[in-house]
Amino acid sequence: MKYVRLGASNLEVSHVCLGTMTWGRQNSEAEGHDQMDYAVDQGINFFDTAEIYAVPPNKDTYGKTEEIVGTWFEKSGKREDIILMTKCAGPSFPYIRGGNNKISGQDIREAVEGSLKRLRTDYIDVYQLHWPNRMHPHFGKHWPEMVVPHLSTDVAREEEETLLEVLQTIQDFVKQGKIRYFGLSDDTPWGLMKYQELARTHDLPPIVSIQNEFSLLHRKDDPYLAEVCVIEDIAYLPWSPLAGGALSGKYLGGARPEGSRWGIDERKLFRDTETSNAAIAAYKKVAEKHGLDLCQMALAWCRDQSFVTSTIIGATSMEQLKSNIAAFDLVLSEDARSDIEDVFRKYPVPF
Repeated sequence: MKYVRLGASNLEVSHVCLGTMTWGRQNSEAEGHDQMDYAVDQGINFFDTAEIYAVPPNKDTYGKTEEIVGTWFEKSGKREDIILMTKCAGPSFPYIRGGNNKISGQDIREAVEGSLKRLRTDYIDVYQLHWPNRMHPHFGKHWPEMVVPHLSTDVAREEEETLLEVLQTIQDFVKQGKIRYFGLSDDTPWGLMKYQELARTHDLPPIVSIQNEFSLLHRKDDPYLAEVCVIEDIAYLPWSPLAGGALSGKYLGGARPEGSRWGIDERKLFRDTETSNAAIAAYKKVAEKHGLDLCQMALAWCRDQSFVTSTIIGATSMEQLKSNIAAFDLVLSEDARSDIEDVFRKYPVPF
């Protein structure tokens, strides 16, 4: 296992980050514990979770994943061995703090204390906002005109005041020793730089990492947000490097294997398009041509992007987890990389 510094922090994290979002719905507590045991045995020291998990989210499973991580910490005694990330939900569901329409300092205070209790720990290494308050071009809303920015001075001022309140609240928790570093998720170059500007101006915690969706099917952060991350020394952490499992090829032709995420997700599956299916089929042919497992090829490609710090993986079975972790030892040939790029140029924005 290789390790790298997490942005401008002093944390050394594994190139593989263990995602946890299926625990508590698709996976049991025992299965979650087994996955953490195996991951640690493979040298992984970096876990990612969130208050909203398990996914697909609903009221009954809210907080379940953090609870599973917490019972593993208690059982294993390995809290000090793990760099732990968790996230505060943005404006969302009515069962999360009444469905507030923005993240405020009070929201963060309630969310942090709730996560600490469920995780059975007294500190969080990297605390993140799961998504921003404003409408933003993520979760399938990245086509032109789907998100129209507001140019109102009043709107911009209000947004800036909220971001400052967020940073001030994070600073309070840093001083208390309950949070070590601050990160974002599902944000944009503007959001990233506005936080950095406010942090510098007011001597508040800077952003050390951002996790966004990134895969062979979703490369919109390269090169623009990638440039910000490199220059600002912010760790870039891809989530869903297999596009919600789509890059396994198991959903091709409308298949919905029993127990799979797409089989139980009641929400609109924005990644399920005719063009996505065509792209996946083309990547599958590349993998077959070079004698590669499709999932491992996609993960190894993600790892090789110059601005990627650590890649967040997840699995519902131990077999999947072992295969996914093994992918980070895979060396892609120049011919395979070239063939992958040819497919991308044909299907640059498939969903």
